[in-house]
Amino acid sequence: MSDAGAAAGPRTATKAAPDRRVGGEANEEAARSEPAVGLVVTGIGTVGADGFDFRTALGRHGYKYLPAASQYFLAAAKGALAQAGPDALEAVGPEERGAAVGTNSAAVALHHAMDRTVTATGAGDLSPVTAPYFSINLFGSRLATEHDLKGFNLTFTSPRIAGLEALQNGQRAIATGRARWLLAGATEEALPEGEPGADTSEAGAVALVLEPETAARSRGAAALGRVGVRSFFLPPRVAASAEGTERAAALLRDALDALGHRPDQPLAVTAVLDGSPVGEAVAAALEEQAPAEQVLDAQVPGGRTAAGKPERVPAGAGALEPVARVAAAFGAPAGHAHAVVTAAAEGNIAVCLVTPSGAGAEASSR
Repeated sequence: MSDAGAAAGPRTATKAAPDRRVGGEANEEAARSEPAVGLVVTGIGTVGADGFDFRTALGRHGYKYLPAASQYFLAAAKGALAQAGPDALEAVGPEERGAAVGTNSAAVALHHAMDRTVTATGAGDLSPVTAPYFSINLFGSRLATEHDLKGFNLTFTSPRIAGLEALQNGQRAIATGRARWLLAGATEEALPEGEPGADTSEAGAVALVLEPETAARSRGAAALGRVGVRSFFLPPRVAASAEGTERAAALLRDALDALGHRPDQPLAVTAVLDGSPVGEAVAAALEEQAPAEQVLDAQVPGGRTAAGKPERVPAGAGALEPVARVAAAFGAPAGHAHAVVTAAAEGNIAVCLVTPSGAGAEASSR
């Protein structure tokens, strides 16, 4: 079981609430119970699986037997730390550094390989180097030991929203005083052939460094912007009902309000959704809330929507794409708020509000 359960109290309370309270008041109450934290993003690292070589990204020795998802996240973290600056870690002590990672498929290929070994020749032939990784919580352990992150080390596995939950609950843990500095993100490894969702597999990692704005300013680091997340639950049977769109719209309004966005403010929206009843309810709610005319801004990289109808991105089989979209949103000019919304067929939904500072937030890629 993941450490996430201890950090996600309000979400558990929401899921346990009667249907009539799912959304609206219940989620607003849970969201507002979290104190605001003056954290800014100072580093972003992204890694793709295509062409990835751990020897080039991490070094020739000590990484060969790590699962691919761990290699990806270590490399993404290395890039984020490099962008945050050479003194990014030294600014706080080891006990004040926390880590949080989200994943859906990091261990699937490894588990399949272990199953084949056990059924073919027996458990005695499992590799002692990779066997510990049967536990999903260990995929971020090398990161914590390598960078001396002793405040906390959390793993999240909720379908599709796990990476955003890592950001949300990592910040929540800092708000409660468990640490002052955070490295958070998502990592995935491609699903084995024949596994459900393998045709839309994700592979790679995204990592973000977050620290107090005052600390970043004192060491001369550029603040790339701010990020906030709210997650909630919409039962699939409710999403599929006649009031599914209305319920999803209420949840989205509450989340954006809790994150500090006002309806009269411009907002670009990227929705990473599948075709499930939950995904379609969220898509319909976003369409209803969008302005009648789409507004494009040439200052936004790629001519993306600065305010208007949401951009819909087909969801892959994992939690990586939403975090990748969050990382990309930091490349917009200062003040161009961007919401990344994602949902899973199981009912998990998350909203991430990115407010870039315009400090040239090009993610470090490997």
